[in-house]
Amino acid sequence: MSRSKNMEQNTKQNKELTKRNPIVVVMGHIDHGKTTLLDYIRKTNVAEKESGGITQHIGAYEAILGSKDGESGKITFIDTPGHEAFSKMRSRGARVADLAILVVAADDGVKPQTKEALEAIKSAGIPFIVALNKMDKPGANAEKTKKDLAENDALIEEWGGKIPLVPISAKTGEGVSELLEVLAIASDIEDLKADSQAKASGVVIESHLDSKRGNTATLIIQNGILRQGEYIVIGKSFSPVRIFEDFAGHTVKEALYGQPARVVGFNILPEVGLMFQTVDSKKEAEELIRQETAKTEPSFVRTESTAGETAFEIPVIIKADVAGSAEAIENEIKKLESEKLKIKILRSGAGPINEDDVKLASSSPDSIIVGFKVRLDKTVPELAERFKTAIKTFEIIYEITDWLREEIKNRLPEEIIEKELGRAKILKIFKQGAKDQIVGGRVLSGVVVSGKKFRIKRRANILGEGRIQELEQNKTRTPQVEEGKEFGVRLFSKLALAEGDEIEVIEEEKIKPDI
Repeated sequence: MSRSKNMEQNTKQNKELTKRNPIVVVMGHIDHGKTTLLDYIRKTNVAEKESGGITQHIGAYEAILGSKDGESGKITFIDTPGHEAFSKMRSRGARVADLAILVVAADDGVKPQTKEALEAIKSAGIPFIVALNKMDKPGANAEKTKKDLAENDALIEEWGGKIPLVPISAKTGEGVSELLEVLAIASDIEDLKADSQAKASGVVIESHLDSKRGNTATLIIQNGILRQGEYIVIGKSFSPVRIFEDFAGHTVKEALYGQPARVVGFNILPEVGLMFQTVDSKKEAEELIRQETAKTEPSFVRTESTAGETAFEIPVIIKADVAGSAEAIENEIKKLESEKLKIKILRSGAGPINEDDVKLASSSPDSIIVGFKVRLDKTVPELAERFKTAIKTFEIIYEITDWLREEIKNRLPEEIIEKELGRAKILKIFKQGAKDQIVGGRVLSGVVVSGKKFRIKRRANILGEGRIQELEQNKTRTPQVEEGKEFGVRLFSKLALAEGDEIEVIEEEKIKPDI
C-alpha cells in the first residue's frame, strides 16, 4: 500500500479528527505578481517573525487568516520552490496543496504559463481562486481578463461559474485581506481534517545541502504530528528528527498537521516531491529503505510511439535569460523527437542554473540541463559532478540542438543491424551432440563465414538459430566458403538440423541510432 493511501486510511479510521491549516500554492504566468503577492503576505500577515530577523527561504510559511483563534486562523503558503513540488506530485497522482491561487495580471490577461497553471490545478483536482492582480495599473482591463479566463474553461462566479475572483494589487496591498478571507471560506468548505494521533506524513517541497549542517529538507505535514526523536523516511533517505525547525527558523520539538517544518541530517539528499512518513526507530527506517531500494527506476522511460514501437524518453531542463528564449529553445529541442525518441521537458524557464535544477535532474537518470545566456550558481558544478548530470551553457541557440543531438545519441542504446551474408543447404548430417553438430552443405548464395550467427529454415519457416564454430573446405580449415562450393562445418545450435534444411548466415553490427 502506498504511503498516501496509508495516510488516508489512518485518517479515516480515527473518528477524533481535528481541523487543520489549509495548504495553498500560488501559481501563474511569469511577471504577473506571484512573488510580489507572497512577499506582501509575508510582511503583513506572517504568523511570527523570522529567527534573527532574517527572512528564511525554506519554501513555505504560515500566515494569519484574519483571526488569531488557534490553528483555524492560519494558512500555510507554499512559496515558489513549492511550485516545483506541486508539478512533481501531480505526476505521481498525489496532492501537495489543498487550494490554489491563480495570479493573473489585469493588464496582460491569460498567457501561456497561466494556461499551464490552469492545467496543473485541474490535474491535481483542487479548488482555486483567481487573484486579479495589478488593478492599480492604468492599463488594467478586468473584463477582458475575465473573458480570457472563460475562454480557457475558468468561469468565475460573477459570470455564473464556481470560481471566486478577487481584484487585488500585490504592490499596494489593495484587496489582499479580502483574498485571504475568501481563502478562509474556501478552506471551511473543504473541511480539511487531520488525525492528531497519527505519525506525521506529508510531502517534501524543498531540499538542499547546507554546507555547515548537511542535507536539509523542508516538509509540509499533511497528517499527524512530527515529534523530536522520531525518524523520517523519504524514498531511500532517512534522518533522525534532531535539528528540527519551524518555517521561521526557530527550534521546535513538534510540528502539527498543516504546518511546514525543516529537518536537518538526512543520509542522502531527499528528492523534492516525494511523500515522507515517520517511524519510531532507526531499525524501522532502515527496513522501509530496504523496501524502497528494491524498486528500480530505468534510465530511460519507454513509451509507445504512434507506430506502436517502443520509444525512449529523455528528460531535459532548459534555463534561459528570458522566458521567451526558453520557449524558443524548447520548440527547437522538440524538433529532435521521432518515433524512437521522446523528449520530456522537466523544467523550462528564466534564471540561472541552480541547485534545484540539478536536484530535479538527478531524480531522472541521464537528464540533461541546457542553459542559454545564463550563469551557473557557484554550488552547481560540484553538485552536477556528484550526480553525474550533464550541463552546458550557450550564447547561440542553434548550437544547442547540435550539442544536444550528440548528447542524446550517447544516451540511446545501440541498435543491432543484421545483414545476410549468404545461404547454404544442409546435405549431410555427420554427428549430432547436445550442444554442437557436424554437418556438410553447399553454399547457395553469398558466403558462409566462420564465427557468424545463422538462422535455420525448414520449408520456408524459421525454426531457430545458432553460430558457426569451425568451417572446412576440402578438409582444410578456412575462414569462409563462397557460392557454389561444398563445405563441412561444426555448428553450435540447440535445434537438431536435418538434411534439406537451409541456413541463413548473418552479420550483426551495432550502431548508434540516428536522431
